[in-house]
Amino acid sequence: MSRTGSSTRKPSELKLSEVARHVVFPKNIASTVWPRVVAQCAAMGVSFDAWQHGIGTVALGKLKNGKYAATVGGVVLSIPRQVGKTFLVGMMIIALCILFPNLTVLWTAHRTRTSTMTFKTMQGMVRKKKIRVHLAAIRNDGIRSTNGEQEIRFKNGSVIMFGAREAGFGRGFDSVDVEVFDEAQILTEKALEDMVPAANASKQASGALLFFMGTPPRPTDPGEEFTNRRAKALDGTAKNMVYVELSAEADADPDDQEQWAKANPSFPHRTPVESMQRMRANLTDDDSFKREALGIWDALTSKQVIDEVSWSNAADASSMAIDRLTISVEVPPGRGYAAVALAGVRADGRWHVELYEERKGVDWAIPYVVERASRNRLHSVVVDELSGLVEERRGRHYLIGTDVLVTLAAREGKDMAIACSKFYDGILDGSVFHTDQPQVNVALSVATKRPLAGSWAWNRKDAMSNISPIVAETLALWGAQNDNVKRPTRRTTSRTAVML
Repeated sequence: MSRTGSSTRKPSELKLSEVARHVVFPKNIASTVWPRVVAQCAAMGVSFDAWQHGIGTVALGKLKNGKYAATVGGVVLSIPRQVGKTFLVGMMIIALCILFPNLTVLWTAHRTRTSTMTFKTMQGMVRKKKIRVHLAAIRNDGIRSTNGEQEIRFKNGSVIMFGAREAGFGRGFDSVDVEVFDEAQILTEKALEDMVPAANASKQASGALLFFMGTPPRPTDPGEEFTNRRAKALDGTAKNMVYVELSAEADADPDDQEQWAKANPSFPHRTPVESMQRMRANLTDDDSFKREALGIWDALTSKQVIDEVSWSNAADASSMAIDRLTISVEVPPGRGYAAVALAGVRADGRWHVELYEERKGVDWAIPYVVERASRNRLHSVVVDELSGLVEERRGRHYLIGTDVLVTLAAREGKDMAIACSKFYDGILDGSVFHTDQPQVNVALSVATKRPLAGSWAWNRKDAMSNISPIVAETLALWGAQNDNVKRPTRRTTSRTAVML
């Protein structure tokens, strides 16, 4: 559903469909918990605008079986600053905590500063007279903020805990019923892997709920998770997600106050013009203001990290390496498969990369590399340090159970960042050639960038994307070009030609 148009009514009277640019929700919602939340909030002296009622209705919508309709895909809110998303989601969760005993909520932001600010805001909300009576009878009215513990506890056993993902908050919890990912535009796959499994053990009959809320990510943000959720909502593939986006027109003039009102239904009756002007004065870059204050997403593009023309120009089916032969092994975090690649110098002095092998599982990789190492005089064997295929003996690293000495590449350090930059530069400047293999071409098509060590590293478009072939080639090239590597044990004195 897209925005239907403007209205002359008060902003607080406008429906969600009248203020949101996009509203996507499961079509099989049979009921909603929202009326109970509204009644509880009314008893505590809190009311909502019409458009907020719309978000609450679909966010807490249920299927016929009593499960939340968005318990799988989550509730995704792309909303500019100053609109009041913390108030809306915060009051919703406070009411749920009161209505459902022993509800456990994790509220996490990327930065400690944001998490602390939200905690202070929520303290002010629950200390109102009609809400305070529901808090646990502990010191400071159920609010605990000592020794790094920031939480609000209720008489009925419910609790809201606050913390920053950058500080490791969220790992090790179990039986969590609601998770709020604030600053969702800065949300990594690793953070989700740390936190989402805890929601699988929710004891609530309706299932757990995940909230993802933020502003459009900057190009340098690790925003793939947030971006992918938006893309799935807009292309119609998200059947179990609630997605709401408030934003101005894509080509909006940043100084046009009518566009401010389109992006922010709280303007100007609750968000005064001075607040917007203050943001405009401090966010002097037009693109930053459009993202943060107007909710405008950068234009989506299907361009590859390496453009198709440059990649095609670097294809040479007859390419072959004859010196500085390097084998690399790449194992993705899920360990469902592994990829082995080769790189080296060609007869013309330029560089060669190719995929040796890719298979399901990882057990095959060690014997495969050992066999190749026995047939070739290798410059190096490069292995991802998180692959689980390496053991340390006498201060050196070997493939497990073998005498093949390896060079470790740090997945999250400067090694990977340097490797990616050199691979990219080599393809574009014509100094690196590949053999135009389908598996590698597909991997490149689903690969994106993520910031790393002042540069970037390969990243997957989504959890189903397989980029191991392109990562393996990148690591192999890094090893071949690197003089500071460990030389593998040489089993023979045969020549340096590649034996496929």
